Amino acid sequence: MKSRTPLLPAAALLLAASLVPACTGGAFTAVYPPRPPATPGEPIADPAPAKVILHTTITGKAMEGALDEALPRTGDGSFQMIGGERKYSYKRGAPTVRFGDGKVTIALHADANLDMPVSSLDVGLDFKISAEPVITAAYVAKLQSVSVKVTSDDRLVKVADKVGDVLAKLQAVLQTKLEEFSYDLQPMIVPAYERVARPIDLPVGDAHGCARLKLVGVEAGPTVLADGIEKDIALVVAPSVTLPCGAEEALAPLPPLRNVAALPSGPFTVTVPIAASYDELAKAMTATFTDGKFFFSKDYPELYMEKPEVYASKDQLVLKLHIAGPIKKSGIETTLDGDLYMSGHPTVVDNELRIPDLEPTIETTSFLLGLKAALDGSGIRDQARAALRLDIGERLKSAKDKLSTDLSFGEGKGCLKAQTHKIEVTGVHVHGSYLRVYVDATASADVFLPCP
Repeated sequence: MKSRTPLLPAAALLLAASLVPACTGGAFTAVYPPRPPATPGEPIADPAPAKVILHTTITGKAMEGALDEALPRTGDGSFQMIGGERKYSYKRGAPTVRFGDGKVTIALHADANLDMPVSSLDVGLDFKISAEPVITAAYVAKLQSVSVKVTSDDRLVKVADKVGDVLAKLQAVLQTKLEEFSYDLQPMIVPAYERVARPIDLPVGDAHGCARLKLVGVEAGPTVLADGIEKDIALVVAPSVTLPCGAEEALAPLPPLRNVAALPSGPFTVTVPIAASYDELAKAMTATFTDGKFFFSKDYPELYMEKPEVYASKDQLVLKLHIAGPIKKSGIETTLDGDLYMSGHPTVVDNELRIPDLEPTIETTSFLLGLKAALDGSGIRDQARAALRLDIGERLKSAKDKLSTDLSFGEGKGCLKAQTHKIEVTGVHVHGSYLRVYVDATASADVFLPCP
C-alpha cells in the first residue's frame, strides 16, 4: 500500500507496517503461508452407473409394415395328385396384426390357384398365426413359438388336401418365413446411444468443460402388448463432467442387449459428478468479472478485485484475490495494491455454489484491521462472498437444453423424444487438486416407430 498523504493516523500506519513484511514499489503485500504444491493428476469424476430409460413403442401398423416387407407376396409349388404331379401358385394380401394373451396374432388371406386334372381351381386360403415377440442380444426383434393354421371354406380344396397335402405345404412355407422373420432395432437404439455417448460442451466463464455419458451396458425389460409392442430399454451409463475436458475417448461399440426381469418405468434420475480443477474453477469465477476486474464497492468505486486463485487447504477452499485501486475518503487518499486471502467451506444452496463461512484469514484480517480508518474489512468480506457465488444451475441450462430434443432416425421412420425436467446440484466436496460437485438430472425419453 502506498500513502499519498500524511492523513492516515500514525498508529494505523505502524500497525499495517508491522503486519506486512516488505514494501516493493510502494505496494504492501498481505502475509500468508505460501500456496501448497499442486497435487499431480487430472480431476477425477468417479461416476456411479445409472440408467437412462428409453420407453420404446412399436405400433401395430409398424409391425404390419415390417411383416408385409418380410413375407413373400407370391409363391408356387407342386403337389401329388392322382394322375401325377400338379402345380399350385398363390398371391397373398396384406397382413393384419392383433395383440393379446402375451402373443402377436397375424391374420393373412391368400388366393391360390390349383392345377387340377380337368381344370384349374381358384380357392381362398386363410392363415392364422400366433407367435411371441422377443428381442435378441443382437437387438433383433423376432417371433418365437410360431404356430400357423391354414383353413379354407372351399369344399373342393379339402379333397385336394387329402390327396396332395396342399394346405400342409403352404403352412410349412409360411411358418418357415415367419421363423426367419427379423426386425433390426439397431437403427432405433444406435442414434440414442450415439447421442448420450457424445461429449457435451459446457462453457463456464473462461473455463471449458465436457459432459460424458459412458455406456456400460444395455438392458431390456419385459414386453407389453397393447395395440403394439412396448418395451423399456435402459442405457446403463457412467455420467461425468470434467473441467477441463479430459482426453478424447473413442466411441465404444454397442454392447449386447441383456433381457432383465424388470426396469424402473417413468422419468429417471441420473447423478452426474462434476470434477473441476481449481484453475478451471478460478476461470469459471471470472464470469462475474468485467474485463477481468470486479468493482465491488459503492463507497470506493475505483477499488476492484482481480486475478482470482482457488486452492484447497484441508477441507476448506482458499480464495486468493488481488485487490487494487485508489481509496479517497474523508481527506484520505491511498492506493491499495496487494493480495487478500479468504477461506471457507463450500456448500450448495438451491443450485448455487456458495461459501457462506468465507472469512479473511488471520493475516488478511489483521491487514484489513490496520486499514480500518480507510477501509471496512467486513464489507470486503461480504462483497467477496456475493461476488464468488457461482450459479451452477444457470451454467447447466445449456446442457438441459441439449438433452431435451427430438431426433429422427431410419429415414424418418422413427424418432427419439427426450426431455430433461430438472437439474439439481446435491453436493460439493473438496479434494486436493480438484472440487467435485454432484448434480442430479431428472429426465424422460421415448422412442417411437413410426414417429407420431
